[in-house]
Amino acid sequence: MTAHVLGDTGVLTGRSLRHILRSPDTIITTAVTPIALMLLFVFVLGGAIDTGSGESYIDYMLPGILLITIASGIAYTAYRLFLDLQGGIFERFQSMPIARSSVLWAHVLTSLVANMVSVAIVVGVALLMGFRTGASFGAWLAAAGILVLFTLALTWIAVIAGLSAKTVDGASAFSYPLIFLPFISSAFVPTESMPGPVAWFAENQPVTSIVDTMRALFSGQPVGTDIWVALAWLVGILVVAYFGAAAIYRRRFR
Repeated sequence: MTAHVLGDTGVLTGRSLRHILRSPDTIITTAVTPIALMLLFVFVLGGAIDTGSGESYIDYMLPGILLITIASGIAYTAYRLFLDLQGGIFERFQSMPIARSSVLWAHVLTSLVANMVSVAIVVGVALLMGFRTGASFGAWLAAAGILVLFTLALTWIAVIAGLSAKTVDGASAFSYPLIFLPFISSAFVPTESMPGPVAWFAENQPVTSIVDTMRALFSGQPVGTDIWVALAWLVGILVVAYFGAAAIYRRRFR
């Protein structure tokens, strides 16, 4: 049974990836906005921002930019899922001897691959702009693991949006608050510089702990308790979103 599910998921993931290869503009578009933000903040606004950390601003802001990259990219997952639903692809798959879960997992894995490619592009541009890191190989692996978890958690939210949306615009609109969330966190400025209520929200929302963990990993500093808070948020969101998406899928295709 497991081999059957894995085989079906592999075939359907290959189908989705071929669609992306025929239209790579989705990956390019996902990377363009974060790159533009890096250019704006580093070369226009960065000189006026005091982070108090002593590190270059590109080093300080990159973790937040990577989260924005992923938040932008998952909108395409909901979009592609919605188009498959409207095109009757899901009904066609239901009539074939294909594991039911493999259809959703194919979209999720495609999202993971596409977003990691976009993240790699953004990191490459950041290196050209002066980003430097003292992270060890293990720290890079830990940062990559956090980004993978973040992508999976947001992708399952995208699956919920794609399955529930009534219009193609509604399928991708859910990502706008997620893109905005890093701006109310420690991604671009220390939370201490914010007004009281805003600072409280910034310090207690998931992006801040994720950004602070990745920043410590990239700088080769101890991560402290931030990593456990970040993992708790990510795993919690992932579990809730996964079971929510599975329930909607089962209800829609009984």
